[in-house]
Amino acid sequence: MACGSCGTTENGVPKGCKSNGNCGSGTCGSGSNKLAVFDWLSNMTLPSGQERFNIFEVRFKNGRKHFYKNPDNLPVTMGDIVAVEASSGHDIGTVSLAGELVKVQMKKRKITADHEDVLKIYRKASQRDIDVWQRSRDKEKETQRKGREILGALGLQMKLSDVEYQGDGNKATFYYTAESRVDFRQLIRELASAFSIRVEMKQVGARQEAARLGGVGSCGRELCCSTWLTDFRKVTTSAARYQQLSLNPLKLAGQCGKLKCCLNFELDTYLDALKSFPKQDLILKTEKGEAAFVKMDIFKNHLWYTYKEERSKWFRLTLEQVLEIIELNKNNEKSATLEEYESDVIVPEKVDFEDAVGQDSLTRFDAPKINKRKRNNRNKNKKRPVAASGHTTQQMSNIKRKPQAKQQNKPQRQQEQKPKPKPRQNPNTKANPNQPKGEVKKTNKPRRPNNRNRTNNTPKDGSDSGK
Repeated sequence: MACGSCGTTENGVPKGCKSNGNCGSGTCGSGSNKLAVFDWLSNMTLPSGQERFNIFEVRFKNGRKHFYKNPDNLPVTMGDIVAVEASSGHDIGTVSLAGELVKVQMKKRKITADHEDVLKIYRKASQRDIDVWQRSRDKEKETQRKGREILGALGLQMKLSDVEYQGDGNKATFYYTAESRVDFRQLIRELASAFSIRVEMKQVGARQEAARLGGVGSCGRELCCSTWLTDFRKVTTSAARYQQLSLNPLKLAGQCGKLKCCLNFELDTYLDALKSFPKQDLILKTEKGEAAFVKMDIFKNHLWYTYKEERSKWFRLTLEQVLEIIELNKNNEKSATLEEYESDVIVPEKVDFEDAVGQDSLTRFDAPKINKRKRNNRNKNKKRPVAASGHTTQQMSNIKRKPQAKQQNKPQRQQEQKPKPKPRQNPNTKANPNQPKGEVKKTNKPRRPNNRNRTNNTPKDGSDSGK
């Protein structure tokens, strides 16, 4: 959300808060502000004679908020840094909400105006107060690191998740998580002597720890507990069963290690939809045998059943068909087989996304590889110089290289066939009288030795093997 002055100018420059996080919403330009509440009544004026509500909501580190009254009627507005009362000394915080919406927040947390936790605002923070506050905030990471070293040396079974300094720098609150009760009296002495401050230990749960630290969930959004969720309701595995989810702890657990809070968001809608579905332990009686429930699709109103004796095959049925079979079974009648019912089920075809321009390809912006063959073909298709006969020089060279037999096949260039020459006879061979005329006996010529084996074929005495 943003206030009315957060618009941009023609040059794209913010008009009002300049993205400093101090606008009416308390969240513009600042991602560290958690659980912010937008004041929808900021532009409304109170009726005549009605006094303004004199209690303000002040925000501290990691979304920690408290209510403070303004007994001195200081001109405090949303976004102002104020010095407020603390258990010892004073603390520095930012006013996150003012006006009539503070009554709604106090009613939500069941806090009245005369409650003991409603302390008072001392003054608007001066520059000296802000400097001391910033120096104290800068020491928190180093204090947390040294505190974990002391924990390891003492061997305590606890986890130090966060450290928060008070605005005046005289006190530090250590937030920790532990599965069992821990005796940290010796730890407090070690921390007080190491940092020379007053130490307060505060145990938080796993969900509160995740809310303070923040993070991004599996849905891709910031954690609900650190942005808007204030009450942590109990989440059970039955919520996952009603929503037909697999009981996989890796998928159902959040960053806190507990079941995700979002399992309760749509639970009521699923419970209303399941009222029209039959019970899962109900057995269907058919002519082929009894069928048991396997799974269901609440959105499509489809159920899957299988025979008890043959569980390898699942049959898809609609909700109307299942209710019809149940009515027949109530009248002591057996229904038709599941195969016949499944043949009547019309399954809509799933329309896939068509990748028309290749937007699914990861390499669509890479430089295309040029094929050398295509490049050579392009060079061949270029125009050649034409000779006087009408043929290009390349065509003339191809015509000269063609043998005589290929030219005879073309009808426009038929030539007279010349008589084939007679085969030459070897004078060393004698004529065979039984051999018919016109045939020549082929003689097997001596095989020429391989050049690589010439040296190996020569005998040791130096005589020539060819002789």
